[in-house]
Amino acid sequence: MHVVFTSGFSRHYTNGVKEFDIEATNLRGVIKTMDKLFPGLGHILEEDTNVAINGDLYEIAYLQPVPPGAEVFFLPRIEGG
Repeated sequence: MHVVFTSGFSRHYTNGVKEFDIEATNLRGVIKTMDKLFPGLGHILEEDTNVAINGDLYEIAYLQPVPPGAEVFFLPRIEGG
């Protein structure tokens, strides 16, 4: 699958790298893989982002399946009042 971060997020957490190709079967696997690449990132992804899988927006749902070849886009969580 193809994992994508926003430019601002990538500057802060992944040394400016915005896109990654990884293997995982569900969202939890994606988060664990990214945490292995960048220790501590998993917690940030869980707490501070929402995710779009092939364009469908989800809150962090660990068992959400991620089909082969999917685009997984993490975006900063937007809070409103």
